[in-house]
Amino acid sequence: MDATIEEILGWVLGFIVLLDIFLLVLYARSNRTIIGSPLSHGLWRLFVWGSKPLGRWRATFLAFTGPMILVVLLVTWFMLLSLAAAFIIHPNLGTGIQSNHGATPTDFISALYVGGTSLSLVGASDFIPQDGYFRLFFLLTSLIGLSLVSLIVSYIMELYNNLQERNTLGLRVHLLSLETGDAAEVIAGLGPHGMFDAGYQVIAQWAAEIAHGKESHHFYPILFYFRFREPYYSVSRTALISLDTVTLIKSALDDEEYGWLKEAAAVEQLWRGTLSELKMLAKTFLPKTDMDAPPDEQTCMRWKRRYAAGMERIQRAGIKTTKSGADEYISLRTQWDRYVTLLAPQFAYNLDEIDTALAQVK
Repeated sequence: MDATIEEILGWVLGFIVLLDIFLLVLYARSNRTIIGSPLSHGLWRLFVWGSKPLGRWRATFLAFTGPMILVVLLVTWFMLLSLAAAFIIHPNLGTGIQSNHGATPTDFISALYVGGTSLSLVGASDFIPQDGYFRLFFLLTSLIGLSLVSLIVSYIMELYNNLQERNTLGLRVHLLSLETGDAAEVIAGLGPHGMFDAGYQVIAQWAAEIAHGKESHHFYPILFYFRFREPYYSVSRTALISLDTVTLIKSALDDEEYGWLKEAAAVEQLWRGTLSELKMLAKTFLPKTDMDAPPDEQTCMRWKRRYAAGMERIQRAGIKTTKSGADEYISLRTQWDRYVTLLAPQFAYNLDEIDTALAQVK
């Protein structure tokens, strides 16, 4: 390869890798990276496909996919940076860069080794720059390597802090449903004997945590690929219970008695925040799917049976309900059900694991 072309290729590759790190770690917006997003998404699809023959071990295997994707991404970044440095160094071995001991090797593997050591990733190097250009180059790569190490360590710590908060929210919502996944149980617990005063505070905190979770996925898109054995840790399950709770509140509760709750800011925030998170996930995993397709007649009939079962549970809790809200329930559910239905399989969950209440009215 021509020496000039090789050096230009090295500078371009190094710029692309640094830009990718900037976009993922510092700019912190999902689906905005050059290497990280396509690599992570491709690996996720590969792991999901490869896990299909594993049977009962599939869930265990997929629990490791998030950490594995993170490790592969970090290794890819550092290897590409080393490769970029090697392209710049290779034509100059023996001239601008020389060995301290004996003759200077000029093969590409030696250039790759020098590139890695210049980033302070491998250890002390016995190759010495001979002119000002390469002294500055070694100083620059050393600063880049050291900065990236500290930056990525901080990123990983924050990533796992946000993962813990996401899991805590999933477990909390699961417990609010008495470990059933049924939004009607949530409402029954929020307003026992028709008293929603304390329950409203729970909804307000819940809505705030949903908003925090949405932004966590925005800042740390690698969170998308952390999947656990228990379905209640999944975003799909948390989102379904959140949206079904709001849907039942708006369609099943009596307007005169609970009109204030239906119009409350926290209830609206819970609805909008959760739907926004689902739309962000759909943009990543279902970019070409029509999300506005209407439900068929069979699906609407199942929703009506689910609504009737939910109404019965809410009434048993002493909560006054409306006389006819099935059509409103279907109208509201149409706005979000397709997101949950299509996203759950993308994370290798059976839909019955996610929507347990609907599974019971088959």
